[in-house]
Amino acid sequence: MAAFSPEQYDMDILGNGKTVRDFIDNKIKEHTLVDCKEPFHVANLGILLKKHLCWLNNLPRVKPFYAVKCNNTPAVIRMLSALGTGFDCSSQAEIQLALSLGVTPDEIIYAHTCKPEHYIKYAATHGVQMMTFDNQEELSKIAHCHANAKLVLRIAVDDSKSLRRLSSKFGANLATVGKLLERAGELGLEVIGVSFHVGCECTDSSAYRQAIADARHVFDIAKLLGFQMSLLDIGGGFPGSEDVQVKFEEISAAINLALDEFFPLDCGVQIIAEPGRYYMESLFTLAVNVIAKKVVMEEAAEHNSNENIPDRVMMYYINDGVFGSMSFLINDPVYRKLSPYLHRTVESSEQRYRSVIWGPTCDSMDKITDDCSLPELQVGDWLLFDNMGAYTVCLSTNFNGFGKAHIYSVVTPEAWQALIPSHTCSPLHD
Repeated sequence: MAAFSPEQYDMDILGNGKTVRDFIDNKIKEHTLVDCKEPFHVANLGILLKKHLCWLNNLPRVKPFYAVKCNNTPAVIRMLSALGTGFDCSSQAEIQLALSLGVTPDEIIYAHTCKPEHYIKYAATHGVQMMTFDNQEELSKIAHCHANAKLVLRIAVDDSKSLRRLSSKFGANLATVGKLLERAGELGLEVIGVSFHVGCECTDSSAYRQAIADARHVFDIAKLLGFQMSLLDIGGGFPGSEDVQVKFEEISAAINLALDEFFPLDCGVQIIAEPGRYYMESLFTLAVNVIAKKVVMEEAAEHNSNENIPDRVMMYYINDGVFGSMSFLINDPVYRKLSPYLHRTVESSEQRYRSVIWGPTCDSMDKITDDCSLPELQVGDWLLFDNMGAYTVCLSTNFNGFGKAHIYSVVTPEAWQALIPSHTCSPLHD
């Protein structure tokens, strides 16, 4: 693990037995005192340690290269770097960010098969050698811009059982890999391995076995052509929560069996992966403020046993939405149903109402949920949303002039000491 200290982070170490919820409570009080009720995230970095240990336990042969695109918060990258992960970067900006935070070039794979030439030159200048390709034109660009690159051939695999499929856009068909490898040899380029991606949130763990078998086939073709491959990248798409059809542990078991069959321990091949959502999904909690409300009376028999009694539907407007931290609601089909909950204590006797929650912009697409059961809220109340770490802050915009939610990063003393056993922990926040 790399040496680092909390001073390197925009981060608080919780003290005096305080919890993440205590931290959120205090931040809401601070915001209220200064009449600033802007939305904010709290990132519990201790979860990263737990997720990483779980990864090592379930996939001991697979080194994670965290997908920076999932969440590029600097404290997250520093923490993962300290844990010993590598990094999957998809652009010059992501490479630049990782390097600026202390990641070494050999811990980066430039995992994009269609790169601008000046991005390739940037990678070459800054010592980033591993990069993917899936077509002959890309090989020509790399030969021109980064002849010493260590190339990874991305193949298209069966991703029909995944909620978001990627092979229609990226990956070489198995029938073409021979010609691609021959062309790489003609250009004098070094191809060190194979990568694939079975898609986001695969619903059938057997897809990994087939993909690994396909990769083995490509390794065999490469050997016949004189390439000595030493890397297998099994991609990303690993679930970040338990609320999924196929659990991480089941996927891991399928991967381990396939690796033992096609890439046994003594084969000399390094196995890596590109998890993003796995690490990030449960890391962030979002706090938002109710900025407006509207009461709508509806004659809705389906919501009331007495058709003559109008239903009261509550409409609330909050200061973050689908053009901000919740853009995954329209951009990413792989999401959980949002379940906001009130920050203040709710009495069991409080009447609950069907509630519609809107974001702050003037766009009618900016709807968070239209069927949520909540007690009556007041303007100024705070709502909390859990599991807001994956593809949230990275997709946030300033549409309509609404600012992005601030990020506070925290870690418990126990997690910090487990991460850095030799570090004497002094809380920065109590």
